[in-house]
Amino acid sequence: MFGPSEKLDFELSGCNVRVGDLMGSGTLSGPTPDSLGCLLEITLNGQTSLTLPDGSVRRFLLDGDEVSIRGWCQGSGYRIGFGDLAGRVVMAG
Repeated sequence: MFGPSEKLDFELSGCNVRVGDLMGSGTLSGPTPDSLGCLLEITLNGQTSLTLPDGSVRRFLLDGDEVSIRGWCQGSGYRIGFGDLAGRVVMAG
C-alpha cells in the first residue's frame, strides 16, 4: 500500500486525489498458487502458460483482452466491497 510520503508525492505531482478515489498499489497475493494476485505471478513472469475457461492460453495480456476486478472484505456478520470493475486492453498510440 502507499505510505504517507508516496501519497503526498502523488498529490504534489498535480494529481487531484479526492475522497472515494480508488488507488491500485500492486497485487495482494497469498502463499499458495491459488492465491496469486496477478497474471505475471501466475505465469512465473511469462515462463509458463495459463489456460483460461474458454480453452485459450495466455502468458501475457493481449490487445482486446478484458480485465475484470472484484474485491471485498468480510467480517463477522458483514461484507463490504465494490462492484465489478472492467477494462479492455487496447494498443497504445
